[in-house]
Amino acid sequence: MIVAVRCEGEGTVKVSVSSVHVSFPQKCLPGEVSTTYNQVAVSGADRGGTVAVEAPSRVRWSLTVGRGAPAQEEPPGTG
Repeated sequence: MIVAVRCEGEGTVKVSVSSVHVSFPQKCLPGEVSTTYNQVAVSGADRGGTVAVEAPSRVRWSLTVGRGAPAQEEPPGTG
């Protein structure tokens, strides 16, 4: 399972995927857009589930969740 979080603004985004018991915080900074990709090998990712996001109103965020075969990491400078 892959969970990508993009955010901007001072605060912490808390992401939880309860169906596979995965949760993590993402620290966000004012004036800086950051993206973090979290790839987790878990059983049960093929089932349906719910993603919950908790964040202060001053933080702008977006989230992408995917499942399937793990992607291979690209070497720097190929993107």
